[in-house]
Amino acid sequence: MCKDCGCSITTNKHQHGHTHVDEFGREYTHVHDHEHDSGEHDHDGGHHHHDHGEHSHAHQAAHETLHHNPQLNDKKTIEVIKKILDKNDHEAHHNREHFNEHGVLAINLMSSPGSGKTTLLEKMADLAPFKYGVVEGDLETSRDADRLKAKGIPAVQIQTGSACHLDAFMVHEGLHDLPLEPLDVCFIENVGNLVCPASYDVGSHLNIVLVSIPEGEDKIAKYPVMFRAADLILITKTDLLPYFKYDIEREKAEARKIKPNVDILEVNINDDASVKRVIEWIEFKRKMRN
Repeated sequence: MCKDCGCSITTNKHQHGHTHVDEFGREYTHVHDHEHDSGEHDHDGGHHHHDHGEHSHAHQAAHETLHHNPQLNDKKTIEVIKKILDKNDHEAHHNREHFNEHGVLAINLMSSPGSGKTTLLEKMADLAPFKYGVVEGDLETSRDADRLKAKGIPAVQIQTGSACHLDAFMVHEGLHDLPLEPLDVCFIENVGNLVCPASYDVGSHLNIVLVSIPEGEDKIAKYPVMFRAADLILITKTDLLPYFKYDIEREKAEARKIKPNVDILEVNINDDASVKRVIEWIEFKRKMRN
């Protein structure tokens, strides 16, 4: 967990890329993609006009979490975290405006580690009718961004170091090295974590949450804040159903108790038809915005 979650941690230094300190005193490393010209990305202060009345579901969820955590439930801590979330929402609104100006649909991909976010993005490269790039978040290494670039997908890596999620400021930095002009969709692949990413609006239009069969039947019920934030839930690695005790219909019902109107798709990465259904959902949402 990170400082924003109330945990006491030490921030690590990084050995490659370069280090940023955000407005909350956290350090993270932005690994530049030198194949891109950051000058192409016009992201100056002229766009900083924000609507303070706009609050995300994630912001509300964070406050719900606070009121149920005795360690965080003192007045001073609540005020600090509210201030952090307000600043983050302010920057997220700016990111969303920037996506809107370029006609790009931004999608926040969230899940626990190993649910298949990067593999899904790799697989979509050969099937999707739209062009997409990725802002990739991990605590360390650029392995996922390297995997995506090997498939010809534009990607920039954010190494969060000690932070267990991406926030709007990190995504803002990443966009300096990801030109949006050629893109139809920008995926923000968040840090693998079923808790904190749901509380931070990064400026996306949609949230997709993945949960895999090997994680077990209890994840949706145990992490409701994450699934309440979802516009689409992907139940992944369904080819492993014969090997795990997993009642997939019960899990779908559990998800709809939390969010009755959420869309749910089953995904087997070895079955192109299931991946195409995800692509069709995204393409429908993209055309709805145009």
